[in-house]
Amino acid sequence: MRRRSAEKRQVIADPKYSSQMVARFINIVMDQGKKSIAENIVYGAFEILGKKTQEDSVMKAFNKAIDNVRPRLEVKPRRVGGATYQVPVEVTALRGASLAMRWIRDFARAKKGKPMMTKLADELLAAYKSEGSAVKKRDETHKMAEANKAFSHLRW
Repeated sequence: MRRRSAEKRQVIADPKYSSQMVARFINIVMDQGKKSIAENIVYGAFEILGKKTQEDSVMKAFNKAIDNVRPRLEVKPRRVGGATYQVPVEVTALRGASLAMRWIRDFARAKKGKPMMTKLADELLAAYKSEGSAVKKRDETHKMAEANKAFSHLRW
C-alpha cells in the first residue's frame, strides 16, 4: 500500500426511514448539492414503489431491489509485465450497494419524458422484480469476471 487509506465517513441516517442506506441513496441521487430536491425525488419514488409492490414496507422492497442489482464480483485491471489483465475480485458489501445505487440512478436518468421521481420508481420496481437495465449490467459484470477467471491467481 502506497499511502494510508482515507477513513470512511459515517453517513447520518435519513429522518423519514431512519436508514443509512436511504441516506446514501439520497446523496447519490443528489445533483449540484440540492439535497432537499433529492429527498423529494427519493421519497416520492418510494411512495410509488410502495403502491406498486405487495411488500408490507417500502424499506423491504428497496433493500430487495438493491440486493438484486448488487454485484458479487467485478474485474479490476492489473499490470503484469507489459500486459494488463482483467482480474476478477470479490466486491465488498458496501461497494456493491454503492455500485447498485449508482447504476439504478444512472439508468433512471437516461430515460426520457417522465419526471425523475417516476423514472426512479420504475427503475427500482424493475430491480425489485430482478429485471431491467441495472440487473442486466450486474449480469454483464459477472460474465466479465467469469470470463477472466483464468487470471484470478494474479489477485493482490
